[in-house]
Amino acid sequence: MKPRKIFNKLMEQRNSKKVSLVLGARQVGKTTVLKALYNLLSGKNRALFLDLDIFTNFEKVSTFENLVNTLKLVGYEENQNGFFYLFLDEFQRYNDLSVIMKNVYDSFDNIKIYASGSSSMRIKDQIQETLAGRKIINILHPLDFEEFLWFKESKTDVKKTKKLSGEGLHKPTSALLELLKEFMVFGGYPEVVLQKKGKDKIEALKSIFDLYVKKDLVEYLKIEKILQVKKLIEFLAINNGKKIKYDEISALCSLSYKEVKGYIEILQETYLVYVLRPFFTNKNKELVKVPKVYFVDNGVRDFFINNFNPVGLRGDEGFLFEGYVLSELLKSGKESVKFWQDKNGHEADFVLDDAIMEVKFKTSLKHGDFTGLKAFATQYKGLRKQYLINLAIQKRKDKTRLKLPYALDFAR
Repeated sequence: MKPRKIFNKLMEQRNSKKVSLVLGARQVGKTTVLKALYNLLSGKNRALFLDLDIFTNFEKVSTFENLVNTLKLVGYEENQNGFFYLFLDEFQRYNDLSVIMKNVYDSFDNIKIYASGSSSMRIKDQIQETLAGRKIINILHPLDFEEFLWFKESKTDVKKTKKLSGEGLHKPTSALLELLKEFMVFGGYPEVVLQKKGKDKIEALKSIFDLYVKKDLVEYLKIEKILQVKKLIEFLAINNGKKIKYDEISALCSLSYKEVKGYIEILQETYLVYVLRPFFTNKNKELVKVPKVYFVDNGVRDFFINNFNPVGLRGDEGFLFEGYVLSELLKSGKESVKFWQDKNGHEADFVLDDAIMEVKFKTSLKHGDFTGLKAFATQYKGLRKQYLINLAIQKRKDKTRLKLPYALDFAR
């Protein structure tokens, strides 16, 4: 298995009795990670891996009694020392499984469950009360940029880059910039990254979306208006990172206002998009303002607009770079990201609990690029650190470097 950051986190949970849930979109690598964990733990422990997409496997755990009998058949003993590890892949297919996992947790101290699922909305309904206080939730996203470099086996460049969660400047090679541009266009789904040719990457994205429609939208969530929802997705892809109005989408996609809001929520809960809401100190005011919608993965977005041209040959590179930055923030565990705009038109791309960020896909900044950050600092004095994310370390007139944490220097 190619390295994933979540693996060590899941390994650390092996001695916790709580149910470890791995949630994320389809094809981001949940099964691969669980199987790698199973292979490692089963070497010295009794363990069982069940793919619940196979109905006969579900029958083995369809009731509490069936599950206990199944475990005993493969070596589990109630008085054994150490954990028996049970892996349940795609558990969201069956509503009763959360209750069964609760019963296992409450009845046995030596059974540890790892379970994966791809539909956050469906799973939240199942586990909200059933597994309260009994679970650890782990979100697996598509590859972040550092993992992307691991998959590319670009070891030198990995050492030269830093995550967005760190501070400081770095100076990668121009080759790293080319890898970033590939990542901005095709995204971080593992199967896509591993393909060497552009046409094969596109075909991989097509298979991912086909599976998403078939499994998540049709089978699990029982959505009937698939053509209208696909049109909605295409509209969001075209307007990626822009403000959206539900009434306009309603008219365009032949959906009611309520349906538009509901389907966008589904797209977010199934990890396809992220709804970026405006920042206000008045929370009630925030909820009624127009949001922006970004795709979590640029490759998926580009699939829906059918544009895989290189960054230098398209006019939306700024939105691609913004999408990349937002995606990195989400993958690093930032749960609440917003944007900001005042009545005078001053803007900042991303507002976090402790920081505000402006994103520029350029190597040469000018004073106007800092206007939004300055306006925010004036209105909310001392509340957040200010970052301007761009492609190069800038120099002041006195030739000293302008130290911008999170700056990305891709200059030669």
